[in-house]
Amino acid sequence: MEKKQEFLDFINTGNTFKGDFITMGAAMLDGETITNAHVKIPLKTLNRHGLIAGATGTGKTKTLQVIAENLSDKGIPVLLMDMKGDLSGIAKASPGHSKIDERHEKIGVPFEAKDFPVELLTLSEQNGVRLRATVSEFGPVLFSRILDATVAQSGIISILFKYSDDNKLPLLDLKDFKKILQYATKEGKDEITEEYGRISPASAGSILRKVVELEQQGADIFFGEKSFDTEDLTRKTNDDRGVINVIRLTDIQDRPKLFSTFMLSLLAEIYSTFPEQGDSGKPELVIFIDEAHLIFKEASKALHNQIESIVKLIRSKGVGIYFVTQNPTDIPEGVLSQLGLKIQHALRAFTAKDRKAIKLTAENYPDSPYYDTKSVLTSLGIGEALVSALDEKGRPTPLAATMLRAPMSRMDVLTDKELQAINDRSELVEKYNEVIDRESAYELLQGKIEKANETEAKEKAKTERAKAEKASTTKKKSASSTQSVGSKALIKVLTSATVIRGVFGILGKMLK
Repeated sequence: MEKKQEFLDFINTGNTFKGDFITMGAAMLDGETITNAHVKIPLKTLNRHGLIAGATGTGKTKTLQVIAENLSDKGIPVLLMDMKGDLSGIAKASPGHSKIDERHEKIGVPFEAKDFPVELLTLSEQNGVRLRATVSEFGPVLFSRILDATVAQSGIISILFKYSDDNKLPLLDLKDFKKILQYATKEGKDEITEEYGRISPASAGSILRKVVELEQQGADIFFGEKSFDTEDLTRKTNDDRGVINVIRLTDIQDRPKLFSTFMLSLLAEIYSTFPEQGDSGKPELVIFIDEAHLIFKEASKALHNQIESIVKLIRSKGVGIYFVTQNPTDIPEGVLSQLGLKIQHALRAFTAKDRKAIKLTAENYPDSPYYDTKSVLTSLGIGEALVSALDEKGRPTPLAATMLRAPMSRMDVLTDKELQAINDRSELVEKYNEVIDRESAYELLQGKIEKANETEAKEKAKTERAKAEKASTTKKKSASSTQSVGSKALIKVLTSATVIRGVFGILGKMLK
């Protein structure tokens, strides 16, 4: 009993904050939930990013759901990456259950069923607000990194962007970029070489192949207009609840290149457009990336470095990023070291490699006099996790094995009819879902090529006519000359004949 009270005091002291917070659940000791030993996360440090990890089926997605719900209630907008399709249920209130009531009674927090304001977004052909960005918005550096371009290829991409800017050729989609790349090695080769330097056909061909690969993963749908305004991710309802933006990505799992391209562009756009927030009491936006390993899968070292840099810098804009994955080792160390909140669900030790991973994971958490972290990691049940956050002064809170509260919303997928109802009342669907294909680099260059071809054809025709006329004149002169020579010869012959006739005539007379 004395140990239990000491533990309760230890947890409550370490979770006492001056500002607002989210209650995640109650701490556990020796497998028993200690009622009212509440484990909390201060809103002030939610822009210090975080990790939600654990084996399949241990409750990671529901933990994400709980945090998103509470953030919305606190007036903080949320962006969720819904890889499995089971986060749309956040738009509808939980039907409740006796086991949920039992769980909350142990925690010491009353359960309330509630729905939340949701906006459905999409990168593909699924129903929802279409997310797009133009090639120009990426810029040459970011576009080169997405393509994993070499130094020489990056130089060519920079030339193409510069030529486009100088000649007012908008690069809106991949069709525009491919057109200017082809133009630079064919019709416009001399023009670009003279002004910007020679472009190697081999390097240009390699770049083209990389663009085609990106297209095959569906990026041709993502690149274009109308570009999504990141300010629309920070909307609130009339009753000051943060809107939860759910990006439907169920058909993107086999296209990691597209996913990492989108994520990098989104984070870069948020960083460049959001104002510096300073020391605020709560974040402006919190982003949850489910199946986070897909961002880093097949991504180049340059892309990893870019994401790491943005993660380090974006917190000054009041934006928190939370990676959700099976194992912390799925996240590069440079990114992992930036994560303040860690929620670790159970890990399973089936192999020697698993045991090694568990040992490494345990070393990422602060020591506790009440836990053998390695043992706890393998004994946690569904809906239980080790939690360590940062307090308001940036120090780790006491490590706590926690029984997590249940989501207030539905823990299931919405029906097609329910999803359609959300889209029907969305203001953003009308704003972004119209396909725009205005005149851009492709059309302008095509017109320039056609005009050049037309001019060339006219010049060729003119040259051919001149040649024909010259040939005709020469032929006439030749014929005239031939006729003249013939006439002279004839006259000469006739003259000779006359002379001869004259001579023979005289001889005839003489003989008579």
